[in-house]
Amino acid sequence: MNALVPLPVLLPLLAAGSELVLGTRYPRAQRFVGVAVLTAVLGLSLTLLVAADSRGPIVMHLGDFAPPLGITLVADRLSALMLTVSAAVTLCVLVYSVGQGMADREEQSPLAVFHPAYMVLVAGVSCTFLAGDLVNLYVGFEIMLVASFVLLTLGGTAARLRAGATYVLVSLVSSMVFFTAVALTYAAAGTVNLAQLAVRLAELPIGVRTLLEATLLTVFAVKAAVFPLAAWLPDSYPTTPAPVTAVFAGLLTKVGVYCVLRTETLLFPGNRLGDLLLVAALASLVVGVLGAVAQTDLKRVLSFVLISHIGYMIFGIGIGTRAGLGGAIVYVVHHITVQTALFLVAGLIERRTGTTELTRVGGLAAAVPALGALFLLPALNLAGIPPMSGFIGKLELLRAGVADAGVLAYVLVGAASLTSLLTLYVMAKVWNLAFWRAAPAGAAERGTVLEEPDTDDSGPDPDDVARRPAPAGQAVTATLSGRAITVTTTTDRLPRTMTWATAALVLLSLAYTVLGDPFTAVTGRAADELLERSPYIEAVLGQ
Repeated sequence: MNALVPLPVLLPLLAAGSELVLGTRYPRAQRFVGVAVLTAVLGLSLTLLVAADSRGPIVMHLGDFAPPLGITLVADRLSALMLTVSAAVTLCVLVYSVGQGMADREEQSPLAVFHPAYMVLVAGVSCTFLAGDLVNLYVGFEIMLVASFVLLTLGGTAARLRAGATYVLVSLVSSMVFFTAVALTYAAAGTVNLAQLAVRLAELPIGVRTLLEATLLTVFAVKAAVFPLAAWLPDSYPTTPAPVTAVFAGLLTKVGVYCVLRTETLLFPGNRLGDLLLVAALASLVVGVLGAVAQTDLKRVLSFVLISHIGYMIFGIGIGTRAGLGGAIVYVVHHITVQTALFLVAGLIERRTGTTELTRVGGLAAAVPALGALFLLPALNLAGIPPMSGFIGKLELLRAGVADAGVLAYVLVGAASLTSLLTLYVMAKVWNLAFWRAAPAGAAERGTVLEEPDTDDSGPDPDDVARRPAPAGQAVTATLSGRAITVTTTTDRLPRTMTWATAALVLLSLAYTVLGDPFTAVTGRAADELLERSPYIEAVLGQ
């Protein structure tokens, strides 16, 4: 069983190399390799989750070198659960992107590099979840970042390059801070292995421990988009293609939350900075949801809602109890799936109407009922409507806050409740504008090609987008930022592969509700294991 632990990292890397060799000459083989490998990773992740839940943490010392010399990979309940959810989500997003590429006839386009870069991204995510030391945690982040730079700038448009530049700058700064934190930790404790650090950090002076904890939390807060370190997100994600936006917003921010969970329980127990985390959670909840209320573009709405709901997860970590951590884990799993599904729906809306600007779309519930259902179910789930998984996670967090009985915890309970109501308002606003009302004047009709004229660096004016008629659902040549591309004209008929991939994620989010008892039982046992610490330490150090 231990030999299975490295495979979720190795298989995507091997797939990336194979896809680079296949290139544009064999696009179908390239797609098959990606889907087959991620299906295998999902099966491996489920196997590791069952084994870790029944037997305890599973450890692999690569090269059979014991800590602190070797590379250690660990699959405990939390990491195996995160690995399983990420594998399911990345598989669905890849299938969605395959459907998008086939529908757009993009076999010969530069987007063929999407698949190798995507596999590298998946390998980085898996490496981060399984890392048993700070160096490999850093390496996992850097693997993700390298792939992210490629995926963010696909297409080479001015808006994407600007967003990519912002993302690169923020990422490089946070990487330097992370590297500094790793060096300081090694200088202070003589190791970077997480299990050994769990023992040795307790022997350091309180000032040194606080410095190391604050530095690591700052890095992970940037990755998780915790306010006030989230200003980069709303401008970076909405400009990318729908599959990239979905996996970035749904999954990558939760990698940062996972790291906060791991360090605050394993390395720095005692919740010394719990009040600071609660303040950050409060700011994220309020500022994020108010930002969402003010937006009229669906992708930006979802980006601000993402920042807001990160606050729920930090709320549970800041409470630091079994109930708080269990609620945070439930909400992380729920939010990865639901947020990804909503961004995929945004991509379908953009494909149907040519835009995600809510003031320019309407009538989708009548025109495409399936699209309305695909949006409504995860939107209600995100708002926390009973008995959906969003309600389950929020209820556990509110109970943990009330049980804490602190003033700040009570304030968070009120803010979390208000945020949930405002999220419902935002989702209702989107539903009313995009789905319920009649299509506004000037909306793209079926069989309309939308073209962007050549513009300066300020980007295209939405009112200047050119329209010309063409047969509905036909592949035609259009112009995007001065480059000829092949697109499918707007049509009521959505590509089946894209629709079914989105529906699969929606069904997965509903499965958390149907399987609520076993789901919360697993997350509860994961929270117990985090607080106990000894199973992880003993499994790694062989005590």
